[in-house]
Amino acid sequence: MDSSPASYFDTSSWDPRDAISGGSRLVPISTPVGEFRVWTKRVGTNPDLKVLLLHGGPGASGEQYESFDAWFPAAGIEYYYYDQLGSFRSDQPDAPQLWDLDRFVDEVEQVRQALELDSSNLVLLGQSWGGLLAMEYAVRHPDKLKGLVISNMMSSSPLYNQYATDVLMPAMDQDVLAEIKRFEAEGTTHDPRYEQLLTEHHYALHVCRLPVGEWPDPVNRCFAHINPAIYVPMQGPSELGMSGTLETWDRSGDLADIDVPTLVIGAAHDTMDPEHMRWMSEQLPQGRYLHCPDGSHLAQFDDPQHYFPGLIQFLQSL
Repeated sequence: MDSSPASYFDTSSWDPRDAISGGSRLVPISTPVGEFRVWTKRVGTNPDLKVLLLHGGPGASGEQYESFDAWFPAAGIEYYYYDQLGSFRSDQPDAPQLWDLDRFVDEVEQVRQALELDSSNLVLLGQSWGGLLAMEYAVRHPDKLKGLVISNMMSSSPLYNQYATDVLMPAMDQDVLAEIKRFEAEGTTHDPRYEQLLTEHHYALHVCRLPVGEWPDPVNRCFAHINPAIYVPMQGPSELGMSGTLETWDRSGDLADIDVPTLVIGAAHDTMDPEHMRWMSEQLPQGRYLHCPDGSHLAQFDDPQHYFPGLIQFLQSL
């Protein structure tokens, strides 16, 4: 998920304590540098269908899933918000060695065990970085899943970078693109001008296609709460592709090993190539594809009329 600094959006009225209530639970996590706690929250009750939500970033928050509250309860779906270690409502240790894909996969497994989820009921749903993490978990622990949802995430960072280079960047105003790249080359991406350019020429077209001044409050808060200490080393400082430690990540050749019912969700205006995501669904032994023709990277907000009916139909089919 793309980032934006807290100062860009007005979150003065938001108190994080408002979210830590009613059904929330702090789950203990063991790491190579000690014990920490991650925040989770259960909504609904369904012994046969429990969806664990993996948020984007890395280092964003489960706030990006608050739109699910308008759809999942009425469909009888039990689901779990979960802020990964280092994210908004969880412990945020100053330990750079923890921001590692293998450790995050282990963390998801610890959360699964703590919440007593298993192959009889667990559906893992990840969006963006959360989709990457969900794929990685599914490759390693397919026997723990009842189903999988990969939302708005390609199975290859190099192919994502190629899509950004071949499709997204050529479609931009080239003077704007040159200015964005200059900020990145100079290491001055904290400049408000950089954020303004990205918002007008990238986010508004490919991340959330609602008028920027009318973005839903959960989107604003999620952007504001991204932890750059996690995001920048793993994703990289550029918003137009992957350049951090995840730059070479690729699980395209392992999709055939994920033999559980899997829904891949793509969107026409996404930062991720929707045709690649359709291809992913064809490589998965039990794969299905859901296309959001009016959506972008956050299709749950800008194309809910396609996103949620298709997602709910898949979940109920399990």
